[in-house]
Amino acid sequence: MSTKTTWAIDPAHSEIGFKVKHMMFTNVSGNFTQFDATVETESDSFDNAKFSFKGVTDSITTGNKDRDAHLLSPDFFDAGTFPEITFTSTGFSKINEGEFELTGDLTLHGITKPVQLNTEFGGLAKDPWGNTKAGFSLTGKINRKDWGLNWNSALETGGVLVGEEIKLNFELQFIKQ
Repeated sequence: MSTKTTWAIDPAHSEIGFKVKHMMFTNVSGNFTQFDATVETESDSFDNAKFSFKGVTDSITTGNKDRDAHLLSPDFFDAGTFPEITFTSTGFSKINEGEFELTGDLTLHGITKPVQLNTEFGGLAKDPWGNTKAGFSLTGKINRKDWGLNWNSALETGGVLVGEEIKLNFELQFIKQ
């Protein structure tokens, strides 16, 4: 019988980031500042690990107050109605040494859809206080319209103001409990 280990997120050393095209030619970056995540494992190799994540929608920041307010409005995330974004893994499979594919269900804007994230396992290390830490870099892409985030504005030159593809970029550090 195997023993389950829980790993808690270290929010001071983790980032939940995204990028989206603006006016078809530049990226706008943002992140969520309030989130929680855990991983359940049966070994330090993280084989078959179970990941879960919860983010506070109104903690979004892009460095621009007006844009952030628009993102929280019913045009986009509708944070008043949908205060959380969640992810629950359905699979974590090894591709190569240190490379995994994380699959799971992302709930955003009241809609749950499957997503796939490329995951790099950075390994394990002890910090100066004796805590065992694990590091992960996750990347992926989603189409915001799949979650009902449909607002846009046409440009006079053709094209649209906000791209549909959202690039996800997460740097996660977990502490063994």
